[in-house]
Amino acid sequence: MAPPTRRSRQLKLGAVLMGVGGPGQHDTWRHPEIPGDASIDIRWYAARAQQAEAALFDLVFIVDSQFITPHSPPHYLNRLEPLTLLSALAVQTTHIGLVGTLTASYNSPFNLARRLASLDLISGGRAGWNVVATGDGGTAGNYGLDEHYDYATRYGRALEHVRVAQGLWDSYEDDAFPRDRGTGVFLDPAKQHRLDHRGEHFSVVGPLNISRSAQGQPVIFQAGDSEEGRDLGAAVGEGIFTHAATVEQGVAFARDVKARAAAKGRDPDHVLIFPGVSPVIADTDEEARDREEAARLGKDFAKTLAQFGRPFGWHDFSRYDLDAPFPELGDLGATSFRTRAEQIKALARENGYTLRQTVEHVTREQRSPFVGSPRTVADEIQRWFQAGALDGLNITVTVPSEFARFTDEVLPILRERGVVRSAYESTTLRGNLGLPVPRNRHTAARDAELVAR
Repeated sequence: MAPPTRRSRQLKLGAVLMGVGGPGQHDTWRHPEIPGDASIDIRWYAARAQQAEAALFDLVFIVDSQFITPHSPPHYLNRLEPLTLLSALAVQTTHIGLVGTLTASYNSPFNLARRLASLDLISGGRAGWNVVATGDGGTAGNYGLDEHYDYATRYGRALEHVRVAQGLWDSYEDDAFPRDRGTGVFLDPAKQHRLDHRGEHFSVVGPLNISRSAQGQPVIFQAGDSEEGRDLGAAVGEGIFTHAATVEQGVAFARDVKARAAAKGRDPDHVLIFPGVSPVIADTDEEARDREEAARLGKDFAKTLAQFGRPFGWHDFSRYDLDAPFPELGDLGATSFRTRAEQIKALARENGYTLRQTVEHVTREQRSPFVGSPRTVADEIQRWFQAGALDGLNITVTVPSEFARFTDEVLPILRERGVVRSAYESTTLRGNLGLPVPRNRHTAARDAELVAR
């Protein structure tokens, strides 16, 4: 395939570190290369982050949730908290971005902004925040609440939460600390700013007691396919985590989110789309397809059925006849992962599927579109990239040797074609993603006032 026509545009890469296995990977922990405690072993995470950095990845991504059941994937059952983990990785890496999921539903803006700013300084400007409006309704009980927030409240809180955090990150202008030993001036008080925010969901005075990093502010990521999720991503997201089963779906999603961002006055080129994928790579296309099929057939259907209940608030589907029509569920899932729940209901209704057929269809949808020899996988990635279906890829990482097939066999092909970088451009996450450094709002306002005079 020909190299990209826009040579300045290159594929971005994220590594999703899943330890003993996330959704659909209930038996991954049994692989001999994976320690049984990988999800709580900092040595495993450090080795994978260094493996990704050696391959010039842009970021590692730590997913998170705070509600589990016995049916949750192994990685979810016992894993390290994102910011603690990423802070440890910050001192064992030099260039790769450090992105963690943190809920806007069950965190206070001041505390979260302070912790993220700390990671940003510890890492030299490599922090990123995946903003989520928590879907697992059971989380409410872990925070002393009787009921989970409804959909509108969750997304309203998320938008306001981000805006408050961004305001707090501008508490100090970049030259606020002269630290002049001769005059004894440590702080220029005119360069410290209170926020004095009072909104629908939060009231925060400020200022935040930590300065900006080399990249100005942590990079904002977001994942959500609902109307509310897409609008939130368009409003604040600089990286969008998503899933697409086909290149056509990917193109449609990317165009929609970028158009929404443009309508909000943002540069759509500063909204990067990162579908999550798990490539299957073998010496030949046939061998790769056989491996994928063997993995599918080897899955425990009971575990798959239990995981299927998550969008519906972990509803127990084992109570139904698998070969009867898909059950009537009413508004089940409305306060959980509503969009996904409604998509599944519509799929079953429009196709007349049984419960078993619905589960099997949903499982097939989640299969990787990147299966084959290294060259086949490279060709397909380039096809998606050039079509505009993605700006980057989030590669799920579990078995180290399987990840190595991607880094050592697929990436060199893409690198030769100019699709991926041959060296880091920056030591900050923004710099490597090609995103601008947000100017401190108070400095910008002062400069604008001087120009107007």
